[in-house]
Amino acid sequence: MNEVITILEHQGTGRDACVKVLQEIQGVFGYLPAEALRYVADHSQITKRQIYGVATFYELFRFKPPGRHQVKVCRGTACHVRGAPQILDAVAEELNLHGSEDTTEDGEFTFEKIACFGACALAPVTVTDGQTHGAMTPDKMRKQLKAILKKARAGKQEDPS
Repeated sequence: MNEVITILEHQGTGRDACVKVLQEIQGVFGYLPAEALRYVADHSQITKRQIYGVATFYELFRFKPPGRHQVKVCRGTACHVRGAPQILDAVAEELNLHGSEDTTEDGEFTFEKIACFGACALAPVTVTDGQTHGAMTPDKMRKQLKAILKKARAGKQEDPS
């Protein structure tokens, strides 16, 4: 928990530091590990109730590790009217994610629906592994996901471990 100790030293242990502490923890681990949250509750003025209240209120916080590949689709107005709902459906179908699931069973992909990227001129917009793609279509999205999967599978076949 050295990372969490450092975060508390940097951000402080008062209740007003809760959001910043959680942001830094997620920045280090990629999600909010239960052990880290327990440490914060036990070694600060931030209560378990406050931690979970904040972490469940803001969509940016995760309680599970993210997949190796990040797929984000904008749901903003411009993207919506230009086909984002069909892209969202294509991603969910291609990755076999239903309901509130956001990470594939194999841990390969995490799928996020973003309120707005602020790149409306490029609508509909997706971001895959940090690369922004404008004028996306469901077919282009499916091809992109299949290419990533193919590359990932090829890498696993080459890896003897």
